Amino acid sequence: MHSSMIGKIAKAKQYAQEPERIQFMQFAATFRGENDSHTTSFADGKWHCDCNFFGDWGTCCHTMAIERILGVMIPAESRQGEPLRMSTAY
Repeated sequence: MHSSMIGKIAKAKQYAQEPERIQFMQFAATFRGENDSHTTSFADGKWHCDCNFFGDWGTCCHTMAIERILGVMIPAESRQGEPLRMSTAY
């Protein structure tokens, strides 16, 4: 293996342990719920989901679940609901 690649792999491992370095600006995902699949997205600091609950409340279990998974990678001013903890225990 090329010596410069070894350094990049080591740096990637370090960065993976420091998720606060990453801030998502936008993304879209398909969320497979219990009854149906939903398109959930984040753009311009705002969440969106095509489920009926989100339309009424501006938040839903789909956006809250993704936020819990991504944790500190969502800008603080865009976080919804309870304070986030980086934890694997749900």
